[in-house]
Amino acid sequence: MVKSSKGFRSRSRGTFTKEVRERGLPPVSRFLRVFEVGDKVMVRIEPSDPHGQPHPRYQGRTCTVVGKSGRAYRIEFRDGGKRKELIATPIHLVPVPPPARTDA
Repeated sequence: MVKSSKGFRSRSRGTFTKEVRERGLPPVSRFLRVFEVGDKVMVRIEPSDPHGQPHPRYQGRTCTVVGKSGRAYRIEFRDGGKRKELIATPIHLVPVPPPARTDA
């Protein structure tokens, strides 16, 4: 038997499949999003743009922006008890709205 590939996008068919009418590149405004240090973002990988894409294992992870590196952002999260940092371009990040206030 042939050894299976262990590439960067392996075993991610479901993660990187778009619906029929969502295919192709998203609007330019998604590429030009601006985040500030301390903003909460969620990793939502855009399959049509492989540049600056974090590893598929981090899909859906909520992170905090800790800095900017060129046109990409450094984002931080805790995995278990360990602090980890990723670099991702804004097309792969979605802003997380602040929690709703419940003043009664």
